[in-house]
Amino acid sequence: MQYRAPRGTNDILPADVWRWQALEEKFRGICRLAGLSEIRTPGFEETELFTRSIGEVTDIVSKEMYSFQDRSGRDLTLRPEGTAPIVRAWIENNLGAEGLPTKLFYITSIFRYERPQAGRYRQHHQFGVEVIGADDASVDAEMIALAARFLGSVGAAPWTLKINSIGVPASRAVYVQALKESVAGVLGELCASCQARYEKNPLRMLDCKEPKCRELTNDVPDIAEYLDSESAAHFEKVREALTALGLDFEVDPRLVRGFDYYTKTVFEFQVEGLGAQNTVCGGGRYDGLVEELGGPATPAFGFGMGIERLLLTLEQRGATVGEPPRADVFVVRAGEGAQVEGLALAEELRKTGLTADTDYGNRSMKAQMKRAGKSGARLTLILGDDEIASRQVTARDMIAQQQWRLPLEGCAGMVKDYLETAESDQIRRG
Repeated sequence: MQYRAPRGTNDILPADVWRWQALEEKFRGICRLAGLSEIRTPGFEETELFTRSIGEVTDIVSKEMYSFQDRSGRDLTLRPEGTAPIVRAWIENNLGAEGLPTKLFYITSIFRYERPQAGRYRQHHQFGVEVIGADDASVDAEMIALAARFLGSVGAAPWTLKINSIGVPASRAVYVQALKESVAGVLGELCASCQARYEKNPLRMLDCKEPKCRELTNDVPDIAEYLDSESAAHFEKVREALTALGLDFEVDPRLVRGFDYYTKTVFEFQVEGLGAQNTVCGGGRYDGLVEELGGPATPAFGFGMGIERLLLTLEQRGATVGEPPRADVFVVRAGEGAQVEGLALAEELRKTGLTADTDYGNRSMKAQMKRAGKSGARLTLILGDDEIASRQVTARDMIAQQQWRLPLEGCAGMVKDYLETAESDQIRRG
């Protein structure tokens, strides 16, 4: 029987993993510049953590969670989103005692049972940011700007930044009633999903991608007209701060996001080329979630960014972050006498900080040289019977096509010096 990866999952192979590592390194660097610290949470949590935070009538909770009982009968769920576990960890470990706000970032896997599509899989991965303990509108703008800076640094532009405010639960309830009244006359013409949302999650009708539904709901009331004064003032400050930071944006009254915990500011970065699911980053403010999960009343803001979608966007734009790994030196060991000596030489090279590879199985010189070429190594060191006898090493520069001999003793240090000089010369030549 041949086993295959489960539908909606992917192996990240050595030929691709360097792209992920480069993005992760870039994201970590940008987050640390803004004073954020990395956090890692378990891959599964108590199911109720997600039903309480995301909302029982959302698509994620009702259709997409991987939930199970363990041998003790506890209801557990693989992480379907990143925010609730971090809020749980913040409360449980009393991170707020270290001073507010708590500024965190994460790189994690997400599990959702949904139809696999471009850049979204049943196991996918996210970058995320959470700032807990600050209600200042400048936090919203700063974290949106952080996302924009990261996207720009890796070549994901152009994008469209869309923002909106959905207010607080009290004002939103008034709007929801007005929304339901405005679409009641055309409810039977809406898609099945929107008809279900009408009763369970009316705001999500605004987010429907079906052209007919969007046309039928084109004249619904604008949520901005129903905002409470605090939310309206907060949103005005967010727009002012984004403008001051030089970010262009569109106010989209149909932007609501899919989780029940959002309050006030919501936003998305949208890109072309991903079809209907064109959001590469999204998030917003969730001022009631900490209290909902058993902590003190604490404001918070965060976002999530799909890594697979980001990689797909970069591929479409012809952007590359980082370089594929290559060895600095490849050690060819020709003959029985060179096996141990060559292995020791490779280890000495590694101790100097150089990446060194070698071949195994005592294959022919031709086969080993072929592999040396494929490794991308700048320098190949050849140890054969003649070299062992003379206590020397044959060095071959694979780019300059030059060859010379070095003494075996102290060879690693001389190779390091040579490669550093060659690299400097190449940089100077441009």
